[in-house]
Amino acid sequence: MITTSVAEAAECLKAGQVLAYPTEAVWGLGCDPYNEQAFHQILTLKQRPIEKGVILLAAHISQVEHLLQDLSEEMREKVIESWSNDRPTDRATTWLLPANDDIPGWIKGKHPKVAVRVTTHPLCVALCQAFGGFIISTSANPAGLEPARSLQDAMRYFGQDLNYLNGDLGLSQKPSRIIDAVTGEIIRD
Repeated sequence: MITTSVAEAAECLKAGQVLAYPTEAVWGLGCDPYNEQAFHQILTLKQRPIEKGVILLAAHISQVEHLLQDLSEEMREKVIESWSNDRPTDRATTWLLPANDDIPGWIKGKHPKVAVRVTTHPLCVALCQAFGGFIISTSANPAGLEPARSLQDAMRYFGQDLNYLNGDLGLSQKPSRIIDAVTGEIIRD
C-alpha cells in the first residue's frame, strides 16, 4: 500500500504492520514498538542484528517524559532544548536515555539505554500523534546500503508488499546525531 493519509498509515502501525515513511533526512522504517513480531519483520527487512537497537521517534516531549526522569536537571534541559529546534534545515538529535521497564528489551538491543528522538518533521509528528505515541524509527535500507532518500529508493529496497506513507523528506542533509545523555559522549556526529 502507498498512501498519503497519515490516519491510514497509523492504522497500519496499530494493525502490527511495518511502515516506510520520510523523516528529517532519510526514509525510515517504523512499527509499533510493543509489537515484537513487527519489530522482527523490520530486522529481517534490514538484515540487521537485534543487538544494535533502534530509535524511538516521538511527536512531543510528553510521549517520552518518563524517560527523562533519571537525568540531571541540566542535561534534561539540554535534551529538551535540542528537541525544540524548529529550524527545518538543522540536524535532528537522538539521545541515548536511561531505559525503564516500559521499554521492551528488543528495542534496546544489547544496550542499557534507549535511543530517543522527538521530531519536528511535520509528517512524523502527525504520524506519532495519529498512532498515539512513539514509534520505531530506523533507516529504510538493508544493512550496508545507503538509506533511502525517496519513495522510489525505499520501494527498490523493499518492493510492493510493504506499506509506504508518501511525503517529503525534511531539509536536513544528514541523519540525526546521536549523543549519550548520561555521559555526553557523541556516538554519531
